[in-house]
Amino acid sequence: MKNGKKKNQKPGGRMSMADVGKELWKNKFLYCMAIPGIVWVCLFSYVPLYGILIAFKKYSASAGIWGSPWIGLENFKFLFNYKGIGRVFFNTIFLNILFIVFGTSMSVLLAILFSEIKNKKFKKVSQSVAIFPNFISWTVISMILTTIIGSSGMINSILAKMGHEPLAIYSNPTPWPFILVLLKIWQGAGYGSIVYVATITGFDTGIYEAARVDGASKFQQITRITLPMLKPTIILLTLMSIGNIFKGDFGMIYALVGDSAKLYPTVDVVDTFTYRALRQLNDLGMSTATSFFQSIVGCLMVLVSNAIVRKVEPDSAIF
Repeated sequence: MKNGKKKNQKPGGRMSMADVGKELWKNKFLYCMAIPGIVWVCLFSYVPLYGILIAFKKYSASAGIWGSPWIGLENFKFLFNYKGIGRVFFNTIFLNILFIVFGTSMSVLLAILFSEIKNKKFKKVSQSVAIFPNFISWTVISMILTTIIGSSGMINSILAKMGHEPLAIYSNPTPWPFILVLLKIWQGAGYGSIVYVATITGFDTGIYEAARVDGASKFQQITRITLPMLKPTIILLTLMSIGNIFKGDFGMIYALVGDSAKLYPTVDVVDTFTYRALRQLNDLGMSTATSFFQSIVGCLMVLVSNAIVRKVEPDSAIF
């Protein structure tokens, strides 16, 4: 070794092929464990990128992707010429902002509450109860919701017995953003708290002991120690969520709302619009163009958000 460098290492800190081979052989079992994940990513994340060509073609199943004629940006023009596309874009961004803000806040709150529970049995039970809704299908949740707020549901049955007019919630778009956010929190906040609980578990307990000695209350420990130390994790997960801010939760919204045109003003998002257009117009090129546009916007949002975070909080940036 000379000047602290390995014998086979190239100038500038780059590894030679011999070093790469030694590294692969030294950690061969770890790399073998990574092979299924690498294959999965290649098959389902990179190979399908070939289908982006459909966004620029008048696709015909009989002619195939290469045999279909090029039409340039015509599919994108169709998307932006749709008279209600502005409302669809607004609903998508607005609902995702609500999901990110309230979902993250509730996940952090649950994580702090779980970390403060001292009884191990009660802690396990409460965490299991909070995580369980994540494994319930949106179709099942839709059936439960219909039983509660449907035209002949539990709430309207009670109102009818009391002599009041029934609530037509499934024909009134106004309360649906609130309903969607509430269900999103109920379904995902517990599962989302897992990362924050793991992060809090790794904190140095000596810091809290020192704070208690100095007379800090539990609330002060949470606001002055836990939340500041959680900030990098919160920022990182928020940045990752921003990448999907232009994508609506199709499984959730379509299961709960379906094709109810009366609710479109507040719940129609890009994904449901694309699915409806594909089903009615049978235009795969337009739907592919929409998905491609979603990915481009999501990528730009991550880059811009990461640049802002890098200036304000450099240690919390993704790259």
